[in-house]
Amino acid sequence: MKKLFQSNGGLLVLIALLLAAITLVLSLILSGADPLANLWGVVTTPFRAVGTAAADWAERSFSHRYREEVLADEVERLRQELAAAERQVREGEAAQEENQRLRTLLELRQRRSDLTDLESATVTARALSNWESSFTISKGSNYGIQEGQCVIDAYGNLVGVVREVGLNWATVLTVVDTDIDMGGKVSRPGEQISAVLEGDFALMTQGRVKLSYLPEDIQLRSGDLVLTSGRGGVYPPDLVVGTVESVENDPSGMTRYAVVAPRAELDTLNQVFVVKSFDIVE
Repeated sequence: MKKLFQSNGGLLVLIALLLAAITLVLSLILSGADPLANLWGVVTTPFRAVGTAAADWAERSFSHRYREEVLADEVERLRQELAAAERQVREGEAAQEENQRLRTLLELRQRRSDLTDLESATVTARALSNWESSFTISKGSNYGIQEGQCVIDAYGNLVGVVREVGLNWATVLTVVDTDIDMGGKVSRPGEQISAVLEGDFALMTQGRVKLSYLPEDIQLRSGDLVLTSGRGGVYPPDLVVGTVESVENDPSGMTRYAVVAPRAELDTLNQVFVVKSFDIVE
């Protein structure tokens, strides 16, 4: 049998295929269907299945990509709306800050009508070391700011003196800087005690300024108010410098000086006013 299959294997396969074809044709005829149509259906069914699967995959892929594009467009729209809302908030805050600045300036001018020309500015940088206490403001010579002009806060307290001026910036030495030197006075009801305000290295690190050349017969008290004297007409008079914190003896033991705590919040200032001109009151 094995030898018969080996010698006639091809013929046997051909006979098997013919029998299968005959069986298929007979089944199609007996079923009453169009043989060619049924044969075409049998042949094309696998291809139709593959095509349907491919179409389903393409539809799912397109739908997924479409949803991604819709979501991306929605995210971009929301981002633009958020940016516009943030811009409106910033503009509103800027307008509110400007209104507050104008109100503050108006109130300051009403309190100090002798300060005839004030220029508002913002603090843009600070420099504090063992040798210097200063900050930079946002305006300079383009707004008429000059070296030597006093700088005050919103309450009229002395902040410092303009030291250097650029086109759109200026450097201000604070009232505790070692280079500060101006006339001062202690103000009491019915009494004015003249002295000199000057910076001191040791006191600067403590945020304090020295009031020197005190009269020998004057007894100062903690809390006494210290103002600028305005002597010589270089600086405006009666700017509040601060209050006496203590009275100390000079190392030589010959003189006394007062330690003054500034009234202005030098470390947290954001807005200041430069006194560009003032009335000299005799």
